[in-house]
Amino acid sequence: MQGKLVLANGESFDGELFGNVHPSYGEVVFNTSMTGYQEIMTDPSYCGQIIVMTYPLMGNYGVNLEDDESRRSFASGMVVSEHCDFPSNFRSRKTMGEYLTEQGLCGISGIDTRKLAQTLRQNGTMAGFILPMDHGGMLDFPPLSTEQVRTVSTPAAYIEGADQTGPHVVLYDFGAKRAIAQSLVRRGCRVTVVPYHTSARQVDALKPDGIVFSNGPGDPTSVPEVIPQIQALTDRYPILGICLGHQLLALSFGAKTARLPFGHRGSNHPVKDLRTGKVYITAQNHGYVITSDSVDADVMVVTHQHVNDKTIAGFRHASLPIISVQYHPEACPGPRESAYLFDEFLSMMKRFPARHLAPA
Repeated sequence: MQGKLVLANGESFDGELFGNVHPSYGEVVFNTSMTGYQEIMTDPSYCGQIIVMTYPLMGNYGVNLEDDESRRSFASGMVVSEHCDFPSNFRSRKTMGEYLTEQGLCGISGIDTRKLAQTLRQNGTMAGFILPMDHGGMLDFPPLSTEQVRTVSTPAAYIEGADQTGPHVVLYDFGAKRAIAQSLVRRGCRVTVVPYHTSARQVDALKPDGIVFSNGPGDPTSVPEVIPQIQALTDRYPILGICLGHQLLALSFGAKTARLPFGHRGSNHPVKDLRTGKVYITAQNHGYVITSDSVDADVMVVTHQHVNDKTIAGFRHASLPIISVQYHPEACPGPRESAYLFDEFLSMMKRFPARHLAPA
């Protein structure tokens, strides 16, 4: 079926609809990854977004049963230049189109994604519709929601790696990718994944050795209720912040965040470790960053910087066992050269025992 992608600025791109064909609305963003579309589609950080894949061919290795990053896709749609209906991969169990149908996502192919990405770079991300070609009438572009954490977070706590005998980690689920818990379990950790609204007292009752604040979608200021809980935990536990969790940690220390014009989304973002001078290629997916002029250097020490635009990509606390990064050390998809951060977190848990409060 012929269809179109209509942007809020009036531009329209014609293509062919596939997957679960229905009108779809969301924030149109682009990702520069060459592979990893299954992990990207199921990353909760894309909640409410129409994902434009800039690499020209998608779907050529199909979709498997193992690589989903969450219980379902929370995205609003997929835009590709070309999708393959005849994948070749020994792990493949279905095509990209079949997977979109299963997940309730509408896709559109035949789009000049290079031109579309240039439009988004020049004008910033914006709202858009994926529609059948014969859809007529005026389009109303309602405000985009930035409060998706409540949608994607787990409704109840659960345990990963129950048979592990290493450190016990509480993972706050703001939209966590499964690869975060898996990275910890592979290192011998028992991981309790908890809802985003879990109180500090409830965490204390679990008696963890450390805490991870996960990635997630939207504006970090849209969940102000979590800041007091974070503040109640930061001086008693070793902590690792990732992506949205990194931003929420910064807010808890008095810093501010700002929206990027078109975000950082892809598996090829260079980040410089300011302590060693090394540059790492990282996986990133976010639309907000910590503003440099809001950082109190007596509290937060900037450790990493995005090479392209010099935004803050990581910090550590000046006196507490807390490290935090704006990118994804778990990758999936993307390079794994930043996985050492999980080892650094485990080392912190060994060197700095947690202090649990007595039950109220």
